[in-house]
Amino acid sequence: MAKYENGGLDRTFAALVDPTRRAILARLAGEGSTSVSELAGPFPIKLPAVMKHLDVLRDAGLIARTKQGRIVTVSLSPEPIRQAMEWLRHYEQFWSSRLDKLAAFAERQEAEAKKERP
Repeated sequence: MAKYENGGLDRTFAALVDPTRRAILARLAGEGSTSVSELAGPFPIKLPAVMKHLDVLRDAGLIARTKQGRIVTVSLSPEPIRQAMEWLRHYEQFWSSRLDKLAAFAERQEAEAKKERP
């Protein structure tokens, strides 16, 4: 099992690295709460492997599990994704302004090069 740094963002991004875990989250986003066995059905891995992925997602706070009798139901917990999106938005603003400046510079360079051509 992966060892995480302290902090929610570290756990969130570490959990999102794996494509199977992202697919699990996508299914939960589309279907809402579902049982573990229904969730595991379409994946080409065995149930114990799915359970390990669910453990990572739960440890990151991305899902919640409830148990009623023998049925374990899984649902999304949106707060860690909101926090990750806030963090990404900050850097999006940072990079957007710099990329805009780079694009303007490239356009000026291209315009100057066209003027110099015969």
